[in-house]
Amino acid sequence: MSAQAEPIHDIAHLGSVELFTPQPDKSLWYFRDLLGMEPVHEAGPSVYLRGYGDYATSTLKLTAASTNGVGCISWRAASPQALERRAKAIGDAGLGLGWTNGDFGRGRSFRFRDPDGHVMEIYYEEQKYVAPPQLHSNLKNLPQKFTGRGASVRRIDHLALLAENVAANRKFATEVLGFQLREQVRFDQGKTEIGSWMSPTAIHHQLAYVVDVKGAHGRLHHFSMWVDNRDDVMRAADILTENGIFIEAGPSKHNNSQGFYLYSYEPGGNRVEIYSSSFLVVAPDWEPVTWNEEERGTGTYWGARLPDSFIEYATPNVQSKTGAPIPEILKDAIASLS
Repeated sequence: MSAQAEPIHDIAHLGSVELFTPQPDKSLWYFRDLLGMEPVHEAGPSVYLRGYGDYATSTLKLTAASTNGVGCISWRAASPQALERRAKAIGDAGLGLGWTNGDFGRGRSFRFRDPDGHVMEIYYEEQKYVAPPQLHSNLKNLPQKFTGRGASVRRIDHLALLAENVAANRKFATEVLGFQLREQVRFDQGKTEIGSWMSPTAIHHQLAYVVDVKGAHGRLHHFSMWVDNRDDVMRAADILTENGIFIEAGPSKHNNSQGFYLYSYEPGGNRVEIYSSSFLVVAPDWEPVTWNEEERGTGTYWGARLPDSFIEYATPNVQSKTGAPIPEILKDAIASLS
């Protein structure tokens, strides 16, 4: 038996996600009033928010912009030493952008791009959330009381990014950042890597890379928020429908990740998933699950097949680089996103 590489545990978890929106006031309304997130700070064109169960001061940054999509994706390091180690490894890989003084609620960070061009950063110093009196919980281990506003999302969970070359980005995430591969979709007798789901934590996946059928770079497929159970996902469907928000897919259950899901578009155009009931991976010798064309089906364990928009739409929305129709094999593949 060949020796296995020592796991890298320098990344602790997904810390924060920045979303660009051309409709900042309406996007704020969506996340604050409909999803129940709490605004905590404003600076320039940005508003910072958090879920009631997030322990950091802020986990979502909404930034007014001319277009939509994902801004900087922030990962917290496990220690100051881990931050330095990963910064060096990323720099050695030729993808580093350099050090910054950090953002609201965070200390210095090392900023970089993944192979597809998405902007990311790693930081360690983080401001813990201290609730004001009106939001103080009687539970000492809950950072903020449950307000019961909107869908009342508990925390940020994961995001799915599109990439022209999934394998290159998966290798970067696993070999340089140290993420653990959970599941994959491979077509054409395993030759074509369609999607990979990874995590630095026991959470099934905090990052997914799936092929961009339009051949573009740096785009977002969806950003996901966690709620406690399936009933909360169903309640979110009622709340969004009553407020005129377009529901693209769900509620249904994925086969990959076993997650129960609801996809909608926030007013700025970004796809947001309300998510629950996935499973945790605690085994250190987890063997990644690989799905092929026949096994994937529609990508839905039960529920309606995902619509064509789920395959063709991402932010920012672009025209295909080739102008050619999307191959049916790729349509089937992207329907496996979770």
